[in-house]
Amino acid sequence: MSQTHPDYSKVFEDMSRSKTGRLRRVLVLLLLIGGVFYAGIVGYMYANQNALLYKPSGELPDPRTVGLADVDVIKVPMPDGVVLTTWTAPPAIEGAPTVLFFHGQSGNLGDRADRMREILNSGYGLLAPSYRGFPGSGGEPSELALISDGIQLFDRLDAEGAEIVLHGQSLGTGVAAAVAEERPNAQLLVLEAPFTATVDVAAERYPFLPVSVLMKDQFATRDLIDSITVPTLIFHGTEDETIPLHHGEALAAISGDTAQLHVIPGGTHNDLWSHGLWAEVQSALGQQTD
Repeated sequence: MSQTHPDYSKVFEDMSRSKTGRLRRVLVLLLLIGGVFYAGIVGYMYANQNALLYKPSGELPDPRTVGLADVDVIKVPMPDGVVLTTWTAPPAIEGAPTVLFFHGQSGNLGDRADRMREILNSGYGLLAPSYRGFPGSGGEPSELALISDGIQLFDRLDAEGAEIVLHGQSLGTGVAAAVAEERPNAQLLVLEAPFTATVDVAAERYPFLPVSVLMKDQFATRDLIDSITVPTLIFHGTEDETIPLHHGEALAAISGDTAQLHVIPGGTHNDLWSHGLWAEVQSALGQQTD
């Protein structure tokens, strides 16, 4: 009587198919989990992009408490009804320009008191707005609103007959550059640690995210600097880890002969004034009047 042996090759084949099927299901599950996680990150970044770009903090101090005894606090209403708090002082020297100063993305005006003190000690005037949504000012910040406010403040100074220097610090460089494009009668444009665009900085920090699609306020200075006719000074430190030097270099290259790039060896994002930035600005203004 013959004995029937099981077909082991078929058994092994079935086992292999079973393992392959389980592996495929695990991979699909992992992909689904990864997709949900990635979508969550994208959704979080999109929903919170304003909080990541604009970081107001603290209480706006009285200028006298931060060494700015000659500065007045002036409330300036914008056309849409939002009221901005500004720190302002006229030039101490007759004929000296007024610096329209646009601060960076975080903190408040009080954090820039040292810069303003140097400006005033030089005999220049000052007008420094606290952005919408920042301490002392109403409304919510946005690219369009900040630029519109900047133009309104420029026109306010211009109507008073002031010679105007536009100075932007970090985020403020996007505002200052946009105002300079719209108002070519500014005397000088100073860009302190500028970016080619905020969306470019974000893309470098988050290369795994489609920031060009997600980001609403892109402040694309690279797209307008070649049309700015105002003499421009760009200051950038070699050790700037917040906005790397190549941003300032790219802007200078795009602008052609309009901009002068000052690369500061060892300079970081927030210490360019201690490396002689303001002396260079004064020198450029002096050359204009010679």
